[in-house]
Order: sequence, then C-alpha cells, then structure tokens
Amino acid sequence: MKKMKNLIMGLAALSCIMMFAQCANKGGQETATNDASGALSDMKVAFVEIDTLLAKYNFCIDLNEAMVKKSENVRLQLNQKAQDLQKQQQEFQTKYQNNAFLSAERAQQEYNRINKLSEDLQTLSDKLQSELAAESEKNNMQLQDSIKNFLKEYNKTKGFTLIISNTGMDNLLYADDTMNITQEVLDGLNARYSKPIN
Repeated sequence: MKKMKNLIMGLAALSCIMMFAQCANKGGQETATNDASGALSDMKVAFVEIDTLLAKYNFCIDLNEAMVKKSENVRLQLNQKAQDLQKQQQEFQTKYQNNAFLSAERAQQEYNRINKLSEDLQTLSDKLQSELAAESEKNNMQLQDSIKNFLKEYNKTKGFTLIISNTGMDNLLYADDTMNITQEVLDGLNARYSKPIN
C-alpha cells in the first residue's frame, strides 16, 4: 500500500515538473511549432510502389531474365559434373566389392582421385554460387542507381520534397491515390531504358 502511495506521489510530482517546464518554454515552442507546421504544410510528398517497378521496369525484367539463364546454366553444369562423379563413385564401389583392383595401392589411388574430383566439384560449386551472388548484388546496385538517377531528374520539374518507396503494406499504411506516382515513374524509366544489343 505504501509503495502504491509513493508511486502515485512520484507520478504527480513528475507531471507538475512537466507542466512547469511547458509553461516556461511556451513562447519559444509556439514559434518552433508554427515553423514546423508551416514546413509540413509546404511539403509535397509522393510515393512509388516498388513491387510494380520490379515487375514492370524493362531494365529489371532484363536483369532478372539474364540471372535466371545464368543460374540455370550453373545448375546444369553442376548437375552434369555431379552425375559424372556419382557414376565414377559407383564404378569404384563395384570394382572394390568385386576385388577388381590389382592391388590395395591401386584401389587407394582411385579412391583418392575420386575424392579429389568431389572436392573440386564442391570448390567449383562454391565459386559459381559466389559469382552469382556477386552479380546479383551488382545488378541490385545498378537497378537502385537507375531509379535514383531517374527520380533526381524527374523531381527537377515535379518539386517533391519527399518521394517514399512502398513495398506492399510494409512502409505506407495509407496515402491518397493522387500521391502515387508509380505509373509516371515506370513510364519514364521504360522510356529512358534502351535494351542492350546482344
């Protein structure tokens, strides 16, 4: 009971201190509040739906298609090598079980050779996966640069104070549809993008 009384008295004292501080600074805060309100009312804000850009921006589509092809090529290359290795492992196992090796030394040599192939395959897999990850990161940076550079130019005539990205419902819970500039940005990006000639 005594603890509760002390808690209530402490809260009351804290609220008195806060009210006193507000009264003492009221004049200065009114000016700051008016300045902030004026700045907020002058803000021109828009948003872009990133999901739409990623799905319909031709540069992004081309990057994704190229990555899918490279990933598929890596997968096929690794699968072929894995199948060859598995075949050699099975042949070794069969020979070993049938005592088809001339000597234990020859069996050990073949076993070591196949182990080396297995290690080489793992090294190749790691290398190719690392290269794919690096290329994916490079593509993401190019995509971000492309969008940022376009928005910088686009905004020279539009004069937005803030352009927000929105992914699904992650960042933006509500906005007036008139603030959505996704289609304008998408049209501008696609108009500016010229597909490379292969």
